[in-house]
Amino acid sequence: MGKIVVVGSSNTDLVVRVKEIPAPGETVIGEDYYVNPGGKGANQAVAVARLGGDCAFVTKVGDDEYGRRAIRNFEAEGIDAGHVFMDKKAHTGTAFIVVDDKGENAITVSSGANARLLPSDVDTVRDLIEAADIVLMQLEIPVRTIEHVAEIASAKGARVILNPAPAVRLEPSLLSRLYMITPNETECEILTGISTNSEAGVCEAAKRLMDEGIKNVIVTRGRQGSTFCGAGGQVDVPAICQKKVVDTTAAGDVYNGALCVALAEGRPIPEAMAFATAASSIAVTRRGAQPSIPTREEAEALLRTNGLLGRLRG
Repeated sequence: MGKIVVVGSSNTDLVVRVKEIPAPGETVIGEDYYVNPGGKGANQAVAVARLGGDCAFVTKVGDDEYGRRAIRNFEAEGIDAGHVFMDKKAHTGTAFIVVDDKGENAITVSSGANARLLPSDVDTVRDLIEAADIVLMQLEIPVRTIEHVAEIASAKGARVILNPAPAVRLEPSLLSRLYMITPNETECEILTGISTNSEAGVCEAAKRLMDEGIKNVIVTRGRQGSTFCGAGGQVDVPAICQKKVVDTTAAGDVYNGALCVALAEGRPIPEAMAFATAASSIAVTRRGAQPSIPTREEAEALLRTNGLLGRLRG
């Protein structure tokens, strides 16, 4: 298996469960409250490790209890945490999350140390990035840092995968260095300006991204599954719909982490998508971001019982 390097954010999630997400100006009474490790980068790194990948994580946390707790958690998950920077001038990133009875969420993030993960930090771990098989990133750290990582990694032949969340318009110079991009429907629309309310719109938007130089595009579509567009054509992988959705907070992060594990093992993209689908479908049945991430055994068991791989191969 190839080395997977995740470069991205680490947050502490402060979560309140509510019956309905409040409208602007509305106050609601919450139910359960809990504190969990989170951040899109950290979620993806934990997903990679828990699902069987060889993972190193590059991030920046504050010199505070949340930051020290995060590092201990990475180490406990089997992640190479020797490249986690600690900043004495910023707090560890914090996310304020409300989750409703349907499992939907609203999230506000205070970036803290994540905003201070800079290209100069990346230069100190250049050897790690150059030796990677896959480099996975998100958009909760400065874009200039992501551009710098992509330049270093792609020059050495690493497969650079970007989960463009939260979505912003990106420069063609970055897009052309990506092996794969994995937006959801909303993010895909922001990136391209093309409506993704229909399957035809999703495909048109994916092809627009390919025109920017990206070899492979996967659009995650919730209960509609996920759609791949690449040189081999289009592949649609159906969702594994669960009867009870509890919390969708980290579903996309789990999908991306699982996808990278399967690709690093040499699985074809459709089979990697199926593995990612199984892992993320388990995550939405559990509360919290990192606490919801399944083990490899759980994801493989669901794939066997659901028969998704057989349908794709048949």
